[in-house]
Amino acid sequence: MKIWLDDIREAPEGYILCRSVNEAKRLIEEKEKQTTIEVIDCDHDLGEYYLDGGDGIKLIDWLAERGTYYPIRLHTMNPVGRENMQRTINRYWP
Repeated sequence: MKIWLDDIREAPEGYILCRSVNEAKRLIEEKEKQTTIEVIDCDHDLGEYYLDGGDGIKLIDWLAERGTYYPIRLHTMNPVGRENMQRTINRYWP
């Protein structure tokens, strides 16, 4: 399973779209025991969906806190957000 977290862009073929961090968390918790999560592709800025769990970095923080180091790709156009997300990945992902 491939997850696409983005508030505006549509998911590429083969990905499941999540608009908010909490939506992505629910999907992960529901599916991770049934299927392999191949990649989570994240945007940082989630517009009004921020109100449902924060920006994309909150999903990465949550994954690190629970020790689930799924492969992450970043497609955010926010350079500061990208840097912060990448720093967390570099720190915690094996």
